[in-house]
Amino acid sequence: MAQGFVPGSAVNPSTQVEISVSCRNLQDKDTFSKSDPMCVLFTKDVRSGSYHEFGRTEMIKDTLNPDFVTKFVMSYFFEESQKLKFEVYDVDSPKQALSSHDFLGRLECTLGEIVGGSSGRMDAKLQGASGKGQIIVRAEEMSSSKELLTLHFSGTKLDKKDFLGKSDPFLIFYKANEDNSFTAVHKTEVIKNTLNPTWRPFQIAVAKLCSGDYDRTVKIECYDWDSDGSHDFIGDCTTNVRELTEKPNLSFELINQKKRAKKKSYKNSGQLHLLSVKKEIKPSFLDYLKGGTQLNFTVAIDFTGSNGNPSSPNSLHYINPYQPNQYVAAIQAVGEIIQDYDSDKLFPVLGFGAKLPDGSVSHEFPVTFNAANPYVQGIAGILDAYQNAIRRVQLYGPTNFSPVINHVSRFASSIRDGSNYFVLLILTDGEITDTRNTIDAIVNASHLPLSIIIVGVGNADFTAMNILDADEKRLCSNGKYAARDIVQFVPFRDFLGGKYGGNAQISQAALAKEVLAEIPDQVVQYMLANKIVPKPPRPDVLLPGQSPAPQNPPPGQNPPPGQNPPPGQNPPPLQNQGPMPSWASPPPGAPSAPPPAGGGSCPYPQKGPW
Repeated sequence: MAQGFVPGSAVNPSTQVEISVSCRNLQDKDTFSKSDPMCVLFTKDVRSGSYHEFGRTEMIKDTLNPDFVTKFVMSYFFEESQKLKFEVYDVDSPKQALSSHDFLGRLECTLGEIVGGSSGRMDAKLQGASGKGQIIVRAEEMSSSKELLTLHFSGTKLDKKDFLGKSDPFLIFYKANEDNSFTAVHKTEVIKNTLNPTWRPFQIAVAKLCSGDYDRTVKIECYDWDSDGSHDFIGDCTTNVRELTEKPNLSFELINQKKRAKKKSYKNSGQLHLLSVKKEIKPSFLDYLKGGTQLNFTVAIDFTGSNGNPSSPNSLHYINPYQPNQYVAAIQAVGEIIQDYDSDKLFPVLGFGAKLPDGSVSHEFPVTFNAANPYVQGIAGILDAYQNAIRRVQLYGPTNFSPVINHVSRFASSIRDGSNYFVLLILTDGEITDTRNTIDAIVNASHLPLSIIIVGVGNADFTAMNILDADEKRLCSNGKYAARDIVQFVPFRDFLGGKYGGNAQISQAALAKEVLAEIPDQVVQYMLANKIVPKPPRPDVLLPGQSPAPQNPPPGQNPPPGQNPPPGQNPPPLQNQGPMPSWASPPPGAPSAPPPAGGGSCPYPQKGPW
């Protein structure tokens, strides 16, 4: 078995995108002809903070409107802020040094901004030099990474390998390498005591099975399973993806070459039959973004007394004018990525565990203290609202998560058509006190378009968080399993010091990568489970990362800052905003009602010390 092989896996950790570059109306630097432009791409190293050259296009002679043929291919990671810099030069000599050529302008952006632009396109004015010229950058996902095959095989008349029984057959599929070696890419389940097995259908990416080459050899080996690992070879055959997908009712003879060499009358060691094959394109996270899916980011901040007196430098909520506290650092790290995918950049900010100015204790209040409008503009707005709230509330307790989870779940339950996906970021310093209610809320929300990120700050005991982050075992509550894993927990202390040193920027980037890594898969899982296909990309659709145009907004959205609604019309309500709870005085012990639970049945209600 090849190293790193995961049976049945067909998920790539990243997506390959191809970046194309064009320019228009470049500055003319040549006296007797036009410029000879070339584009150079740089990527930023988050550790050093410096840019490094990634690649160059070809040089095109005598044009101010080049369409470069050379593409840049790179891995796209949703969870990282991949900072890019495009520089355009007029080539004046065969020398490689960029200082030998005339600089025409640059564009600095993130890959997320390009991907999130309308139809994966970003148009911008070149900066620097004369400021003349425009650059057009496109990012397109490479289609080979999305093709999937569903294969269904059976076997007949396999060789009997067990002394007291028949055989326990299973199959291993191998991809041919360029050096004529083979790498295992899939292993079926074992079917006990039969010479005529029918294996379960399985799904595998074409890129994984043959690297996108339909004519590349695929080898299938059949074994008899033994408990000690010394599986007995039955026979093998070869085929390719083109044959599998184009020829119906295929059958293959399984051949054991050693038996054939020893026995003249040998025919085969059984037959393998392809019962069915289905080829499809699995939608990707990018497909949904380009089709208009919005990510809606909500922040929930822990204002419980265990954080310490905010006026003390030892408090986790201490506002240090020279260095951000862990709450601020986490908001900046995760928010910097998310905001590229939220077109209006209006974020609701909630608090929990505080005593409000009227003396009531709330586990679900708007940090803006405006129940009709909990939204703030951008990451700066989140930080301003947070710092203002610290000065207006009294830190109290206990640490209850379920009210804010149920709050966001209400909005997610009202928009299930794939047009919106919700991400809740919970920042907390301590172990939760409403574990049972929180598990109920998560299980109930697991069938909704919602993901929950929990960042633990400080040095508290976060053992209960690992229960919520059900990577190994699905959560179960009231006889129901969670439909999917929607929670990701990370303690911020793991990113302070150690291999990250004292560099806050590196720590924040590593934190963002860790907590956001699962979001793209969670989005796709929800869409596929609900049979939601991506809408075709349209240039007039406002996509994540694209700033709202200065025109009348669609219904349900605020006008851009500074823009008033048309005469005679009332301002529209905030996007995705519904009835708000009674913030100042929620009923004791009665958080907002969660939506009905989804997912399959579990054998018994989960019990615990709560």
